[in-house]
Amino acid sequence: MATIGMGDIKKGARLEITGNPYRVTDFQHVKPGKGAAFVRVKIKNLATGKTIEKTIHAGDKFEVPELEQKTMQYLYDDGDFLQFMDTTTFDQIGLTHEQVGKDTFDFMIDGMEAEILFHGGKAISVEIPQTVVLKIVETPPNFKGDSQGGKKPATLESGAVVQVPFHILEGEMIKVDTVEKKYLEKAK
Repeated sequence: MATIGMGDIKKGARLEITGNPYRVTDFQHVKPGKGAAFVRVKIKNLATGKTIEKTIHAGDKFEVPELEQKTMQYLYDDGDFLQFMDTTTFDQIGLTHEQVGKDTFDFMIDGMEAEILFHGGKAISVEIPQTVVLKIVETPPNFKGDSQGGKKPATLESGAVVQVPFHILEGEMIKVDTVEKKYLEKAK
């Protein structure tokens, strides 16, 4: 099995700690005046959705988790579970809101394709594309004199709210970065 050390830590890296798969959400290399350098990381448990902080030192090694990834279609939210369907076998699975995560769910719409991660044959989390095209369902109108380069809030069809330039109007399709949660450009 492959291993990952302190020098390989970067955002998005996956590692296994005590049998649980984690993904690095943030990291910071620290070089103190005295002593050896270390990495302070925030890691998200892919099975539970919980985020913890951990310090990784030079000699620390972690296994890379064996994860299977399947492209599935998001169907609907039944209140308790978010339902996904395998587009080849038509099998359905349900994941809790905690497994999916609020940051991911904010940008999901019915019919969207997502990558479902499986660990040990069990579905544990969802990853959506980094950029998605969504429709603006609500945003304040433009007023004469609105400054160039200013921003206003816009509610998307998925329910997420992002800041958009003043010239963007309700009903327009925009491209959004789901990781940074920000407007990128008008969709073509």
